[in-house]
Amino acid sequence: MFLGLRTVIYNPGDLDKAKAWYREVLGIDAYFDEPFYVGFEVGGYELGLNPNAAPPSADAGVDAYWGVADIEQAYKRLIELGAKPHSLIEDVGGDIKVASVIDPFGNRVGIIQNPHFKAK
Repeated sequence: MFLGLRTVIYNPGDLDKAKAWYREVLGIDAYFDEPFYVGFEVGGYELGLNPNAAPPSADAGVDAYWGVADIEQAYKRLIELGAKPHSLIEDVGGDIKVASVIDPFGNRVGIIQNPHFKAK
């Protein structure tokens, strides 16, 4: 039934500041940029910024993890760019590591280093 992850949407509050912050984090410009929605293509998936989405919650019940090659480096860079730690890097078994931060706009952003997962 599911075809796979397509989009993760965050409520940025301040769309212009969030667009600039995610541009810095991702190292790319948005492919879709309108006052009501900004979309970044990240490895075949979409990171969306929607100022009309539900307000951010660091304790929301759904976790989304963005794949990274080096979790220590990625976590450090997110913190250096202004994110706050949410959960420290944790080895969850099988050489898989996860962590999460709170972006400057209050959204929880997960990262995962999983050497077994290959995007299709």
